[in-house]
Amino acid sequence: MLSALPAPGLTGRRSALAALGAAAAALRPFLCGLPGCRAPRRGLGQVPRQHPDSKLQLRLPEAAEAERLVLERARPSPPLRRFIACPDLARAVRASLECGPACGPEPVVLECEPGPGVLTRTLLNAGARVVALESDRAFLPDLQSLENSLHGQLEVVYCDFFRLDPLGCGSMKPPAMYSEKLFENLGILAVPWTADVPVKIIGFLPQKKERNTLWKFIFVMYERSSIYRYGRIELNMFVSEKEYKVLTAKPGELRSYQALSVLWQTACEIQLLHMVSILYLRMTPRRDLFTGGMTTTNSSTFIHMVKQCLAKRKSKLIDRLNSWSPDSGSKMLRELEIPENIITGNLYPEEYRRLFEAMEHSKEFSQSWLYDESKIDMIQ
Repeated sequence: MLSALPAPGLTGRRSALAALGAAAAALRPFLCGLPGCRAPRRGLGQVPRQHPDSKLQLRLPEAAEAERLVLERARPSPPLRRFIACPDLARAVRASLECGPACGPEPVVLECEPGPGVLTRTLLNAGARVVALESDRAFLPDLQSLENSLHGQLEVVYCDFFRLDPLGCGSMKPPAMYSEKLFENLGILAVPWTADVPVKIIGFLPQKKERNTLWKFIFVMYERSSIYRYGRIELNMFVSEKEYKVLTAKPGELRSYQALSVLWQTACEIQLLHMVSILYLRMTPRRDLFTGGMTTTNSSTFIHMVKQCLAKRKSKLIDRLNSWSPDSGSKMLRELEIPENIITGNLYPEEYRRLFEAMEHSKEFSQSWLYDESKIDMIQ
């Protein structure tokens, strides 16, 4: 159903093909069909939908054909990349983006690393406006040929989505890019946070950088910077089971429940859409994230508070509060009706938010702890 294959090239393929063939054989049971999967539930956001007058019916390559297209472009020792190779999975992903009756403007669909373009064609057949962000030049000619055969429904950009907005400043070379330039070139305008989802992004989290990528998204989401400057950007991502357990962990699950769990669950509605060889999630930012005292200005304080509390998940919350404001923890917990003996790993995400908002309005607490370098170093 999905193909874990190296990124392509054009020379020295014999040894690479042998290794790739073995990898593909291991994954072949997943390349056709969706065993045990149901159609995803309908969820939030606007949808790409079939235009009434659209007669676009692009042919979808079968899994074996898509696999061959990738192998033909393979190069020795390339980085591992994963693609959707099965038409059934592509149709299921497309269905997960169809969320209800037609109303209002359709969101733009950004597909990250489309490779052989199985999902691309499926989305186009459904009438979606698709932007294909491809970072490997070997796949660009086929995608650009498809782009030229249509009339503005597909736009192909030489870009690595996961390298948007790198640290530092100045000029850079594609596929790295600034999100501001990308969105401006695509004609995507910023909308209020409480508006409907303007952009849906589909892709695989980078296999060796999943955790770092999730942290990057968290920081820019709470800041409303980078892609989130344009509104509640919805992520539809394939992730590993390990990271899924962290994202959805509950209080008391001390092996998995950590700062990343609280921050993602506070910021987004997380929905599991498919569970196959890896997991497919929808992460939709909450409309009410920046209400009740949470702002882009103080959200970094919330992030640091959560990280410090969960640095030691078996420690008592009252001890942490008293370290910030001596002898104030008991009063704060009584006001919030939180047990004084609770440990930090048993506090729910909504309770962390309530705690933060109460601290923001409290005279006993200040943000001085945020600038205590010894405490910040402790949680890195």
